[in-house]
Amino acid sequence: MTDTRSHVNTVLVALADLVDGVGDDRWHAPTPCTEFDVAALADHVVGWSTTFATGYADPQGRALAGPTPVAGDRAEAIRAAATTLDKALADGAAQRPLALGEAAMPGEMALSMILWEYQVHGWDLAVALGRPWAPDEEGLEASLGFAPMMLTDDYQGEGKPFAPRVPVADDAPALDRLVAVSGRDPHWSA
Repeated sequence: MTDTRSHVNTVLVALADLVDGVGDDRWHAPTPCTEFDVAALADHVVGWSTTFATGYADPQGRALAGPTPVAGDRAEAIRAAATTLDKALADGAAQRPLALGEAAMPGEMALSMILWEYQVHGWDLAVALGRPWAPDEEGLEASLGFAPMMLTDDYQGEGKPFAPRVPVADDAPALDRLVAVSGRDPHWSA
């Protein structure tokens, strides 16, 4: 869990830096996450990162069933969520379930899901903005081991939360393999 905690914190801080650098002319650019433009995807990241942090920080592990409404500076909100989450995890919050509304999952499993989600959404934002995105290889490999377990036929395919997997070479870079298994084309461009 310590490694996952470190990877999540690093990814959230990098996401905050990425969002902080968005120019006014880029907020409505398309992203590989087709239902979101840059602004909507940034709001999604802010809302859910805040919800996850709040849930882990709650002594009962309870959070809203959906994303926290976005208010104020997006980058600062992500940084605040990263700080709150990291402190809660340092205090052992991943050892208890995380409840989003009535649904709950083991805390460590939720943390792995968070890592995977923000590695991929970071890539979504970075390619939409024409900026680099380079999460560490160890964290990417951990997500490559985790994501396929979550991406069952119930969740992946036409009309489902995740698009179908995109074929890539077995020796493709880890980030390319992760975005491809998550239903994105690693060669996407606006």
